[in-house]
Amino acid sequence: MEEAWIDRLPQDLLQRVIPLETPRDACRAAAVSQAFRAVADSDVVWGKFQPDDSSLQLADGELFPPPRSKKERFLRLSAGLLLLPDRRRGMWLDRGTGARCYMLSARALVIIWGDTPRYWRWIPLADSSRFEEGAELIDVCWMEIRRNIDSRILSPNSTYAAFMVFKIAEGFYGLDTPLQEGTVSLGGRESRREVAFTSIDPRPPQGSAAYPQKRADGWMEVELGEFFNEDGEDGEVGISLMSKGPNWKRGLIVLGIEIRLKEHGR
Repeated sequence: MEEAWIDRLPQDLLQRVIPLETPRDACRAAAVSQAFRAVADSDVVWGKFQPDDSSLQLADGELFPPPRSKKERFLRLSAGLLLLPDRRRGMWLDRGTGARCYMLSARALVIIWGDTPRYWRWIPLADSSRFEEGAELIDVCWMEIRRNIDSRILSPNSTYAAFMVFKIAEGFYGLDTPLQEGTVSLGGRESRREVAFTSIDPRPPQGSAAYPQKRADGWMEVELGEFFNEDGEDGEVGISLMSKGPNWKRGLIVLGIEIRLKEHGR
């Protein structure tokens, strides 16, 4: 009887209500009944969870062959990093919420002394990344890496975190003595923390320092800071990594900076 009552709900009502939830909820709704599935899998619903073609510019071939439905398009947009036209940046959608996430390759960042071979060199990444190049630190006493992005390209009312994605080369030194400083800012609000690249995460954690974590793709990441992107916020998100001391450093290989939803409890 309950299923029959649910099946009698007007389709236009379901089309208005289900998109108000999340993609995860839409998948759950599809399992309720055939009537729910017909709406929950429709283009009307899944079109609400993703940017339209006019506002999403990807590099050639990133969505080839063309998706057959809005749901398939969403699943492909949320399956992993997709390159933007300059191939120095990439984006994807968070599968649970539909929030827009981005990654800036090392070539898209401002690296002080980055074009001086004495201090940094650009290395091919072969098959270890979708980006073609990374930046390897040769020897500097002052390290500064930064980039600003427009907050409007991100999803509103969402808490994001920025992560440095990296590897450590053989013969490294000076990266954690002292720890470096990560900063993320938006609209006068600032998140600042000490950042470790080679130190082991203490258990329990000590202070507010961020420690590296292994990623599924074989790279390491460390959180630089977080921010809340309010609805209608118009401004620039500033992201930076800077030295805390003038000691010489070597051996950091930078893939880029990833901006994604902050995971609950982390």
